Amino acid sequence: MSNFFFPKLAARNIKKNSKTYIPYMISCIVTVTMFYIVRSLSLNPGFNIMVGGDTLAYMLTFGSVVVGIFALIFLFYTNSFLLKRRKKEFGVFNILGMEKSHLAKTIAWENFYVMIISIAGGLILGIALDKAMYLLLAQLIEVEIRLGFFISGKAILTTIFLFLTIFFLIFLNAVRQVRMSNPIDLLNAGNVGEKEPKTKIVTAMLGVVFVGTGYYLAQTTINPVTAIPLFFVAVMLVIIGTYMLFTAGSIVLLKALRKNKKYYYKTKHFISVSGMIYRMKQNAVGLSNICILSTAVLIIVSSTCSLIFGMDEIGQTRYPNDFSIYVNEESTEKSQEGLDKVHELQQQMGLDVVQETQYSYFSCSSVKTGDTFTVERIDPNIDMNDIANLIFVPLDDYNTFMGTETVLADDEVLIYSNRMAFDYPVLKVFDKEYQVKETLDMFMGNGKVASNAANSHFIVLPNNVQMQELYEKQKEALTDIASQIRYYYGFDTNSNAETQQTFYDAVANVYEVNGYQATIESKVAERTRFIGMYSGLFFIGIFLGILFIMATALIIYYKQISEGYEDKERFVIMQKVGMSRQEVKGAIRSQVLTMFFLPPILAGIHVIAAYSMITKLLVLVNLLNLKFFIICTIVCFLAFMLMYFLVYLLTARTYYKIVSK
Repeated sequence: MSNFFFPKLAARNIKKNSKTYIPYMISCIVTVTMFYIVRSLSLNPGFNIMVGGDTLAYMLTFGSVVVGIFALIFLFYTNSFLLKRRKKEFGVFNILGMEKSHLAKTIAWENFYVMIISIAGGLILGIALDKAMYLLLAQLIEVEIRLGFFISGKAILTTIFLFLTIFFLIFLNAVRQVRMSNPIDLLNAGNVGEKEPKTKIVTAMLGVVFVGTGYYLAQTTINPVTAIPLFFVAVMLVIIGTYMLFTAGSIVLLKALRKNKKYYYKTKHFISVSGMIYRMKQNAVGLSNICILSTAVLIIVSSTCSLIFGMDEIGQTRYPNDFSIYVNEESTEKSQEGLDKVHELQQQMGLDVVQETQYSYFSCSSVKTGDTFTVERIDPNIDMNDIANLIFVPLDDYNTFMGTETVLADDEVLIYSNRMAFDYPVLKVFDKEYQVKETLDMFMGNGKVASNAANSHFIVLPNNVQMQELYEKQKEALTDIASQIRYYYGFDTNSNAETQQTFYDAVANVYEVNGYQATIESKVAERTRFIGMYSGLFFIGIFLGILFIMATALIIYYKQISEGYEDKERFVIMQKVGMSRQEVKGAIRSQVLTMFFLPPILAGIHVIAAYSMITKLLVLVNLLNLKFFIICTIVCFLAFMLMYFLVYLLTARTYYKIVSK
């Protein structure tokens, strides 16, 4: 054979199968583009000079890893559709005399062409769009940018290496399948799944159990910290259960409908139910993937959008004051000395202070059992739902800040809970028992407590004497890890951002020079870092959403093509046995629509079931106003369904063209 035979044959094969190859290559190019952009942005030196840029760069690095893993799985999966359509062709070549080594060479050249086009096209497009994405991110984090064009050599090399590896693995997998099949198997590969599938009641029941257990975990998880590991457990259970429901549960349901004679023996139902029974075996995995990808799109995009739109409120929760100083000195005198320095700086710099918050407190972790808090060293294996942070504050400080004149008896307390309410009339801690005079709806700002993942209780004690007594008892219980009595000083100002930043730098310098032990926070100083983190999450969420939507659309496209070729024969047979063209077309349309819209409907149910757990996770990042998530979820679902319907209309045209030929 000529040295150019296999390259020419491969090029001719790609051209002949353009309906399947062109969408595949477009998907490869887009995937390469997105990976390069995320990776290049994570290495962009422009972020090094931005406040919050390091956080954003870290988020983008994480995003590039996720996109890379997704690219491997997605391209392998979509290539399986391509390979299935080509196996019959390979079988013909094999029968006509081509050896399997010749088929391997043909596949190698086809894979080489796709790889070169994908990597080159993806890099060119990625480099062209990289600056635009950088400008968009800079706009999101509200910082000035420097002009210039950045091309990351490291990102280019990483992209080339990753996709060379992926395409090489795809080639090896294709060759493996061809070598392990005989010519007859290759010829019949496109018709796999035409036998009636067996009823697998046990698998279907396990699917219900897995999905139900995942839903149960999502609904019953209360503590946000326990929600993190349980979220991944619930996700895995729902994914496994979804596959089982589509592969086995759908067959059980359809066969049950077939046994219902009143329902089944109607023209429309007879054709659609019988068609779906035979088709579900080969389409179950595709439908499951569409459902899972749809769920991922809805959750990722709605969550990241709710974070970006609720960012101001999140910032207010984490930083309730423009300036917050947490004094960690053991000496009361030194603590006051440091605060006096702050007051002096306020006067020297003419800072316009409008509201101040100051109180003493000490905090400790405890194990909650009913109305009793046991202060002890926390076992790392203990259920996080049982852990509670206790913050004790004297009544005088509370009244001073709140402008109240509350009076407490020696055995009475006020209590405020930031997450889980304390619903008992009596509170027991150490060897003391207190009557809960009032459960408060609000409390003095403390951003550190607000950001703490565990449930926290602010307890207002009758006087400083009792606070000192409890402080000594927690020192006895916790010894070397006991908390000190600390001071919180927070205030707001009408001064502009530049003045606030200058003041923050001055306070930080004074505390460092004098050796004062304190944590100093400025809303202005922290805001850019805060924005950088959430903007990075939003950017990655949108990128992953686009990738998942592209994957969903491509799976649907290949599914419609494969079903079109299969239905073409059925379409002819039905007309030969007496059904009109319109009846057959209506029955097939009903069947296609049923299977087409089942995945997004189930995805919507998954999102509703996951709502409780997702909101717990959002609480960890201080998104307490959940209306943002609800609105974003509804909007995302409607937008996704519109996109899904448009994909259906576009792919349905291809389907009907195939069956009508």
